Amino acid sequence: MTKTILITGAGGGIGRACVKRFSERGWRVIGVDRNALSEAEGSEAFPDHSRFIQADISQPDSAAEIFRQVKDFNPTLDALVNNAAVQVAKPLIETTVEEWDAVMASNLRSVFLFVKLAHPLMKAAGGGAIVNVSSVHAVQTSANIAAYAASKGGLLALTRALAIEFAPDNIRVNAVLPGAVDTPMLRAGLGRGHAGSGDMRERLDNLARKTVNGRVGAPAEIASAIHFLADSEQSSFMTGQSMIVDGGATARLSTE
Repeated sequence: MTKTILITGAGGGIGRACVKRFSERGWRVIGVDRNALSEAEGSEAFPDHSRFIQADISQPDSAAEIFRQVKDFNPTLDALVNNAAVQVAKPLIETTVEEWDAVMASNLRSVFLFVKLAHPLMKAAGGGAIVNVSSVHAVQTSANIAAYAASKGGLLALTRALAIEFAPDNIRVNAVLPGAVDTPMLRAGLGRGHAGSGDMRERLDNLARKTVNGRVGAPAEIASAIHFLADSEQSSFMTGQSMIVDGGATARLSTE
């Protein structure tokens, strides 16, 4: 039976890779992003049996409308990937209340809203899986990214709580924590100084040297991990867990 999945942040690096991964494996994909897709992007990423919804998940009023369209597309839902996120890269003392709230609304409150609305659709399907895309910043972080780190750390606690509450309905909830992955968000944040100076290539190379594998990850590699957690056949005995996919970066002592 064909399964249906909802992916937020579907227009970004990891989100787009997820759309491709699940579509190629026969899933019906509903993708949400606040930015519109170009005609070329839409035809490539969203085949006929899938749907794209342009909406800002940070706005509470948008969530109900998104799920109205989801139910019109398919009455049940087998998986939800909470991937959309924003990042404010600046010192905490320079971060405004508005910026802090924007990060929390996109990265944490949206997950709260989406899981509430997805729950009855998954229950009607006999169960399902929720994958929350957190970050290594939830467990090991750096300067000038406090709001993002706090939101991603909160997402891990929420993942555990949801796993406990949703288990009676056969709904598994796990998190994936990407490390340095070559996405537009990563490149936009390379000005924080943690990857040295120089042009973009030099900064990416500096970042790659900090991983055990010696390279920056590809979005498709994170999509593979997300697919594993969403697929009830591959990860049926996993719930409430946090999977780090970072090329070994968090395995190495920072003093080395």
